[in-house]
Amino acid sequence: MRSAEKTEHSTTAKALPKIPRSVWALGFVSLFMDISSEMIHALLPLYMVTVLGTSVVAVGFIEGIAEATASITKVFSGALSDRLGKRKLLTVLGYGLGALTKPVFPMASGLEWLTAARFVDRIGKGIRGAPRDALVADVTPPELRGAAFGLRQTLDTVGAFLGPLLAIVLMWLTASHFQTVFWVAVIPAFVAVYILVAFVREPETAPSARPVRSPLALHELVRLGPAYWRLTGLAMVFTLARFSEAFLLLRAQDMGLAPLWAPAVLVLMALVYSLSAYPAGALSDRLGRRGVLMMGLGLLIAADLLLALLPSWTGLALGVAAWGLHLGFTQGIFAALIADSAPANLRGTAFGLFNLLTGVALLVASVVAGLLWDGAGFQATFLVGAGFATATLVGVKWLR
Repeated sequence: MRSAEKTEHSTTAKALPKIPRSVWALGFVSLFMDISSEMIHALLPLYMVTVLGTSVVAVGFIEGIAEATASITKVFSGALSDRLGKRKLLTVLGYGLGALTKPVFPMASGLEWLTAARFVDRIGKGIRGAPRDALVADVTPPELRGAAFGLRQTLDTVGAFLGPLLAIVLMWLTASHFQTVFWVAVIPAFVAVYILVAFVREPETAPSARPVRSPLALHELVRLGPAYWRLTGLAMVFTLARFSEAFLLLRAQDMGLAPLWAPAVLVLMALVYSLSAYPAGALSDRLGRRGVLMMGLGLLIAADLLLALLPSWTGLALGVAAWGLHLGFTQGIFAALIADSAPANLRGTAFGLFNLLTGVALLVASVVAGLLWDGAGFQATFLVGAGFATATLVGVKWLR
């Protein structure tokens, strides 16, 4: 009897993926930083539009510039991590900068300060993004990369729905006092930096041990290979389809949702995202990345059509839920595909370039979405997004 129980326990242990401890720690770092960021970002578009009188086009432009800034920074921090052969130092620097900018949001006296704070916060995100993702790949066996990136995305996204949820509670408790919510958001940002410093360990002999003297030199970029560049091109078209989630908030506001409850939109989206990211990543380890990615694209098309053609509370809820599912089935998969395709000592550069190019696409997508919204209505924004998602789905056949 004991032998049978021991055999069953051994089989179960083998069946469960052994995600490295540093990946778990990085996941909790992402969780706490996202709680902080999303408490602010869940309210920031509404604060700019309703309190400061900013136009929707300006919101789209600011969001696009902020995210593009993060993406441009990622390419240099990723390349520097390859040159140094170390990832953690830059990761700490990026998260630390993000934490230090958080107090600026409650103290900002006008749009200029908010824009500057958002800009610098995204620089911190850019510094940490590529080295962190390369570190996840460095410490994880290839057969577990989908699960590892999915786990980090899951914990990241738990923070992404706890943040707006806390924002709702605090807005209710403070009678919609934005600055108080922004001050509370400072605390989890510094908790994230502590976890990173104390619990994340860089491998002594990392796959990136041979530093690359000039990661951005042409002969090194050629080493990334055609599969990497096909994947990046496809991701750029995909990014044109998934503009800033700020437009989900604005859609809810157009339907009459009070500012107190507007963050519920991001709570629903992030809850679905967090529940799907790890299963989708683990599924891609077993069945292959391409099939899971195609499922995610189908979900994005469904989300856009629901948001465009079903103008009701049911349509909004279903569309936001489908948007969250598409994130779960695509974001970790793209990260795992980059890790799979890039040489070990160029992973930082690979992630950085990937984020740079998709960040440019996000800037274009957010600005175009705002222009379409103001010029032709919300339906045009979501239908054009569905068109780009369909084009990406067709292009998946190029992946190997």
